[in-house]
Amino acid sequence: MNVPLSDKKQTLPDPARVLEDLKAGNRRFLNGESIQTPNSSLRKLKEFAETGQFPKAIVLCCSDSRAPVETVFDQDIGDLFVIRVAGNIIAPSLVGSVEFAASAFGTRFVLVMGHTQCGAISSTLEHIEHSHEISSENIHDIISRIKPHIFSISRMQGVSRDEMMARAVEANVLASVSQLSHSSRLIEGLLQEGKIKILGAVLDLSTGQVNFLDI
Repeated sequence: MNVPLSDKKQTLPDPARVLEDLKAGNRRFLNGESIQTPNSSLRKLKEFAETGQFPKAIVLCCSDSRAPVETVFDQDIGDLFVIRVAGNIIAPSLVGSVEFAASAFGTRFVLVMGHTQCGAISSTLEHIEHSHEISSENIHDIISRIKPHIFSISRMQGVSRDEMMARAVEANVLASVSQLSHSSRLIEGLLQEGKIKILGAVLDLSTGQVNFLDI
């Protein structure tokens, strides 16, 4: 996808600064200290409708309704380019969405975020364990993309279900980070040139805490 970088890309913060901003936003969320307001959000929406968007981060995350990205990071309209798909899987259209944001807006920070109690992960574990028939070819596609990343975890002995789920969620996030880093010549080029950073994270639904993973 050959989309010219915007002249305004130079105003976007570097990845390290974006990461600290997201961590600070999550702390505000946990403490009930959001700095976003309906009035400011509406004003920004109208401004961006005229000037265009320049998100500081791309977030590829799960579609789960309990994991609203802007809310848990206390971010506003225009701050994040959010791509949501069950199980935060990597597929061609999702890679293309990341490519588009990186190319069109110059966004330099990408976060792949999974979450605890993920239904896609749980369904994949159950399919591995019991070979249940999958009701839809499209759901099968999601499960088939997750299965290789967590199969070995499903075979672990002496591991509780909760621990197995936690390990599977994290493994799936790290696999998505790796796939995203190597499934696109455009993204690989940006990584080699130090123009983009890709990290993984897991949202704990029971606390609201986002834990960033070491790659």
